[in-house]
Amino acid sequence: MKKILVIQNKRIGDVLIASIIAQNMKKIYPDSLIDYLVYDYTVGVIENNPNIDNIIAVNDAELKKFGNLTKLINKLRNNKYDIIFDPYAKLQSRLICLASNAPVRIGFKKRDKNPPLPFYSHNIPLLKEKTKNCGKAIEDRVNMVTSVFDITKSDVDYEPKIFLTEKEQQYNKLDNYDKPFVMLGVLGSTPQKSMPYKYIVELIDYITKTYKVNILFNYAPHQKKDALEIYEQCADKDQIVIDIYEDSIRGFIKLMNKCTLLVGNEGGTIHISKALNKPTFTIFSPYVLKEHWASFEDGKMHTSVHLLESKPNLFNEFSVEERRNIEKNPSELYQMLTPELILPKLLPFLALHLKAQKR
Repeated sequence: MKKILVIQNKRIGDVLIASIIAQNMKKIYPDSLIDYLVYDYTVGVIENNPNIDNIIAVNDAELKKFGNLTKLINKLRNNKYDIIFDPYAKLQSRLICLASNAPVRIGFKKRDKNPPLPFYSHNIPLLKEKTKNCGKAIEDRVNMVTSVFDITKSDVDYEPKIFLTEKEQQYNKLDNYDKPFVMLGVLGSTPQKSMPYKYIVELIDYITKTYKVNILFNYAPHQKKDALEIYEQCADKDQIVIDIYEDSIRGFIKLMNKCTLLVGNEGGTIHISKALNKPTFTIFSPYVLKEHWASFEDGKMHTSVHLLESKPNLFNEFSVEERRNIEKNPSELYQMLTPELILPKLLPFLALHLKAQKR
């Protein structure tokens, strides 16, 4: 029996995408034992996944303490893994790989390292460009598997999945409402992924004026004050159900499973909704590479908008130093991503999925 470890110490969407590694490795080694090392706040996105046997949850802040990292390294080395995948390749995960004694250690080759550093037995180059509509981030992680192990091409799985229990599927908090629900990701996971409030309000007002639907807000628990600020600016508050909210990942998954679609800033909730097979409209932060994270887009079930689509030469106007600072403070660029640029793509998406609710 092969013992496999996947290290994915990053955010919710990254963990969900990395679950594709387990889905494919179980096809290669059906009897393998697969563990996932993730941050504790992301566990919910891979709970109940039959391809993952154990979840090792760690606290981000605690793991930054050298003593705690050393204890974790020793614990993982004692597990005697045969194979380790490191999709993120940060210093913590590289040290775990190096100290593990696992004969097969698979990570991404850094473009600026030649020859590659010795953390991995297999340094997999990132793909130069995407070739499938799953998006480059997913394709790169699948490539970690297919570059090292034999798997029939037709058996390769590119779709991350979320698995709900029978009880979770019976979630009933929306049952007493007579209109379908639209989930609005009103705030991104970070300020850098959140569009201006006045713009999101304009989009909400368009939806409530055009369609007979109820609106739910999704936001992190610490963002409640900001979400209420957005709510107060909305015109049709009677269509916004502000008192239904889930403050955990599994709670959001149960709630989103009962909604019709999601419109929101790019992030973990978008990936969750896609894994639940719910239509999504994604508003990308200007600094995020759409080709990496726009998955399964077909212009119908899943579609998105990015500032560079309307201003393809935008970054040519910035100096090298200004480009480096865009991720830290993209607010100036977000001001350019106006509702006038978003609505031409959002309107046909809503018309397709909410046509029965048109006023």
